[in-house]
Amino acid sequence: MSEDLRVFTKDDVKPETLRETTIAVIGYGSQGRAHARNLKDSGLDVIIGARRGGPSEEKAEADGFRVLSPAQAAEEAGFIALTAPDMAHADIFENDIKPNLKSGDTLMFAHGFSVLYGRVTPPKDVDVILVAPKGPGDLVRREFEKGRGVPCLFAVHQDATGKAVDRAVAYADGIGGTAAALFQTSFKDETETDLFGEQAVLCGGATELVVMGFETLVEAGYAPELAYYECLHELKLIVDLLHEGGLAKMHEFISETAIYGDLKSGPRVIDENTRDKMRAVLKDVQSGRFARDWILENQAGKPEYSALLQADLDHPIEETGRKLRSRMTWLEPGHNNSGA
Repeated sequence: MSEDLRVFTKDDVKPETLRETTIAVIGYGSQGRAHARNLKDSGLDVIIGARRGGPSEEKAEADGFRVLSPAQAAEEAGFIALTAPDMAHADIFENDIKPNLKSGDTLMFAHGFSVLYGRVTPPKDVDVILVAPKGPGDLVRREFEKGRGVPCLFAVHQDATGKAVDRAVAYADGIGGTAAALFQTSFKDETETDLFGEQAVLCGGATELVVMGFETLVEAGYAPELAYYECLHELKLIVDLLHEGGLAKMHEFISETAIYGDLKSGPRVIDENTRDKMRAVLKDVQSGRFARDWILENQAGKPEYSALLQADLDHPIEETGRKLRSRMTWLEPGHNNSGA
């Protein structure tokens, strides 16, 4: 069994580390926007690298940032945070960042995919680090605004200056990570666990379980509305309990009938065959097969991706869901879901 990861806190932060450094955030999507706004509010000097005339430029300027082209931002900054989508990294790095890197600069990623799988190979005279919040960008921003934070992982791939750890910790502190918990890991472990979790549990596993449960009930003659409520809608209630307090809190707040069904029938559905298939998914991640397939799929214009995605969107559970959600006023934009 592996050892527990070390927890870094504000006591480990050296505040001066990034104070005299210009940070360029390249990629102003969900994570990039949250990072940039939190860093700015933490008193750091932040510029944005975005394509001229695009929506990211307009949004960043509206947020009060100075926006340059990605190449100009990389040239001006001493710390470059690449938060664009994984498949865009190779082109952005080769065309915009690499020609403008200076010895002693820091290149940071929010996910280790591009470095681990050789999509990006930084020069040896720069620090290469990873800082990955364990939550979507809007949550990273919301928690920061409340004086809290989302737990983060950080890793050092290359320490050219001897300051890579300090720079990673200071950046994580700037986006709120040390207000929660900051753990040191490796590019390899962050990337492989992230890909496995998405595929086997969080996205692939969870959605297939929901859809198959829906199909099983409808196939047996039950109304699709009932199937939707039982297999998708109420899943949030259970996930919230698990998120807040693990298995113990879920068992505390569901009925004994539900607990008994959980303990008796859960292992009938998710069994050793499932575990074997999860191991196969993990093996594809560890071997690099998934990464190779995904890179080739992008290079081909994503035909399989598009077909599979459309099949998901065309599933009957989506039609049923749209009808039922139209009656759930608390899901409307601007509705106060906090209960306050």
